[in-house]
Amino acid sequence: MNKRDQHHTTGSIKFSRRDFMKFSGMTILSAGIVGTHVDALGKQQVTWGFLLVDMKKCQGCTSCMLACSLVHHGVENPSLARIQILQNPYGSWPDDLTIAQCRQCVEPACVAACPVGALAPDPEFGNVTRVDASKCIGCKSCIAACPYTPSRPVWNFTEGHSQKCDLCAYTPYWNETGGPEGKKACVEMCPLGAITFTKIVPDQNREDSYTVNLRGLPWARLGYPGWDTPLLDTLFASARKRTGGGR
Repeated sequence: MNKRDQHHTTGSIKFSRRDFMKFSGMTILSAGIVGTHVDALGKQQVTWGFLLVDMKKCQGCTSCMLACSLVHHGVENPSLARIQILQNPYGSWPDDLTIAQCRQCVEPACVAACPVGALAPDPEFGNVTRVDASKCIGCKSCIAACPYTPSRPVWNFTEGHSQKCDLCAYTPYWNETGGPEGKKACVEMCPLGAITFTKIVPDQNREDSYTVNLRGLPWARLGYPGWDTPLLDTLFASARKRTGGGR
């Protein structure tokens, strides 16, 4: 009889008194942790700010991703960015690009999934949910629990913990005040203005409630998306004058 068989009789596992006490203690401890976390989750406060995007205006330059990683980690590494640009080489415009920003959910699944309470709202910065790296045990439960693809919590492979968008509340490599009342690197750095910020809570039941039209009037007059610039207005006026057309 091998060692594995020695621990089995009639298909059941035999526990010693010490094994049973050890297992019971771990169960009680886990229940205590989860119970405490559920209490904290019940007091979750709504974040005071949300990022909205115009995916028809985005050109996929990834400036937002590089800016995000730079202000948080001091390096330009897309894998460390808390906002992601997904490019579909087989898609046609405007479905060839997707901006995946954290939705700052009113009832965040990532917070509920964390067994140690490492994700919690930060009252100092408008209750934006942050990952406390000192508490994170690296189980990746928050990443798996996020209902969106890609998951908005991301894995920091250099430090071994999860992380998520904090609306630039903590940016050690950026000499600016962030958070809901401050600046956001992705908003500031997008060359086309495809990302904006609002304090109005988006509809949590609609997938498209975090997308907006930031393209302005001029190209809308032509029937397709663009961006608002005085140059385009000038060109339109000049063209109308040459052709004798009106508005």
